[in-house]
Order: sequence, then structure tokens, then C-alpha cells
Amino acid sequence: MGTLGSIAIAVLVLVLQHDRVHGKHAYEKLNKCDIYQGSWVYDDSYPLYDSSLCNFIENAFNCQKNGRPDKHYLKYRWQPSSCKLPRFDVEDLLERLRNKRIMFVGDSLSLNQWQSLTCMVHAASPQSEYTIERTGSISTMKFLSHNASLMLQRNAFLVDIVEERQGWVLKLNSIDHNDQKAWKDSDVLIFNSWHWWLHTGRKQPWNFIQDGDNLHEDMDRLVAYEKALKTWARWVDKNVDPTKTKVFYQSFSPTHWNSTGWGYPEGKNCSSETQPLIAPPYPRSRHPAELIVERVLSNMSKPVGLLNVTALSRLRKDAHPSIYGIGGHHGMDCSHWCLAGVPDTWNNLLYAELIRI
Repeated sequence: MGTLGSIAIAVLVLVLQHDRVHGKHAYEKLNKCDIYQGSWVYDDSYPLYDSSLCNFIENAFNCQKNGRPDKHYLKYRWQPSSCKLPRFDVEDLLERLRNKRIMFVGDSLSLNQWQSLTCMVHAASPQSEYTIERTGSISTMKFLSHNASLMLQRNAFLVDIVEERQGWVLKLNSIDHNDQKAWKDSDVLIFNSWHWWLHTGRKQPWNFIQDGDNLHEDMDRLVAYEKALKTWARWVDKNVDPTKTKVFYQSFSPTHWNSTGWGYPEGKNCSSETQPLIAPPYPRSRHPAELIVERVLSNMSKPVGLLNVTALSRLRKDAHPSIYGIGGHHGMDCSHWCLAGVPDTWNNLLYAELIRI
């Protein structure tokens, strides 16, 4: 072999060694980093996908299709303070999910995140064959090249709601009527529950709350929420094999219905908001529901990761559908999120958590 060939091989070896060391250090830094502390930075390479490529997105989340005129809200990337968040790598994720199932369990915010993930994967590999089907409460998008299933179970309370003689009963101590086999068969589980615990009147899907042997017409919703989460936690501790299934609980998604919360008393809600908050002027203290989730998770015997998206999402008053979602210009939505948008970041954080497991 000539001198030039030997030099080329030596350079290649040095490059590979540098990449291995650099990759190892980047991984170690990510592993020690609080990826939920940081700021939103403008990035002209965003969004990660064009929502027009995903014809399966719910109309309620497809703000550009519904006529939203601005696009500035699409250009923000979450930047942790002490490390670099790895860019979403579709091929790596699909390889990790080869012959596996990832399932979101929760309300319409889980739907929001599931649709985000399916579009992130599909738009990055539009030629990949996939199927979408719904069986009962479970929707599944399967990417055939990797036999990877991205699943959603609509389940707003996690515990049971059962129709009985006296009406619909929310059972805080029972989880028997959920599709436990689907949970047990999943390789990654992401649970979420909060917004429906606040519904009253016609939006309330139950007539009574059962706590042990006691039946209540109503009770303190935070107390009920904690009792239900403890029931869910007991199920996880009893049934999940952490060597097979990775479990996450996602903190609640904030709403932006009241603009006084971000120091704009002249406004009303998220309507016409086009810029994120630079720093959180609110809330002065953390929401009690956040503390309940952390308390329940800290007392569990099985490992459950917390996808702590609440604080970072509070800054994104600009990224809700507002009038460009459900009901078109006749409705207002300051609860869900436009796609592309904030749920893409939730999934990027989920990807980071899967990398560092």
C-alpha cells in the first residue's frame, strides 16, 4: 500500500475515534442533563415536517389547512440549558421500535401527541408503507418496513367509568375495565390524564364518583385525581415488567384561555397570539396537579419516567389552534395544539428519553 493510502487510512481511523469519543461525551452529557429546563429559540429549519403531507391529521389540529395566516409559531425549537437536545431521527426511532409497540393512553391531548408522532415519522419517510386501523378505543398506525406500531388508546381518566343502575359511575379504585392486555403487550407506554377531571355540567361524563364503598355526587377533583393515580400506580407496580416495557407519565398540557395569566389584561385568550413567552411570568407557584403526579411517581416501586412538559409548554401561548381548529372561525381552542407544533417537541423529548434509557 502506498504512502497516500496509509495516510488516508490513518485519517479515517482518527475521524472514527473522534466520532466515537464525541458521541460518547454527547450521550453522557444528555444522560445527566435536565432536558426540561431551557428556552424556545427561533430556528428557521423548523418545522420538522409539512403537515400537508399527513392527510390523516385531525382537522382540529391542522391550523395551516384551516387558514391560519402566520407561520412564525412553527419556527421554534426547544433548547435545554445545559445540553443539546438530539434532533429527531426517524430511522433510529423505527429501528428501536422494530417489531415493537408504543402506546399513548390518555385524552385528546394524547391524541394530539400521537398524531404528531405519526406525522413526524411518515413525513420523514413518505414512501414507507403503513396501515391505520381502529379497534374499539385503540387506534394503530403500523409502519410495515419495521413492523413498528404507534398506538393510541383514548382513556381520559385511566380508571374505570361503568354504567350502573344509578347512572355512570367513575370508580377511583378500579382499573379492571381498561384494555390491560394492550398495556401489558406494549414496549413503551405513555400515560396522561388531567383535563377531564375539571369538566362539569354537560361535559362531565359521569353521574357519581365511587371511592371505596362510598358513592359521591361530587368531591374535590384534586383529591379524586390523586386517588385515581394511586390506583393506576398500583396497576403498573403489579403488572409491568420493566425489562420489557418502559413506562412514562406525561405531565399535563397547559391551556391559555386567560391572557391575564401572562400579563396581558386587555386580551382574552390565545386568539391572535403569535409569539411565545420569553420567560414565564406565571404561575407564581406550581400547579397542585403537578405535585400530585410527582408524589405518586416517587412512591412507586417500578421505574416510571416523567415527561415534564408543563412548564415549557406554558411559554407557547402562540401555538394553539384558536379559531383555526375545531369549528373553524366559529370556535375557539386554547387547549389543544397546532400540528406541526408543540407536541413535536414533546415527542422529541420522548425520543431523547428513549435514547438515554
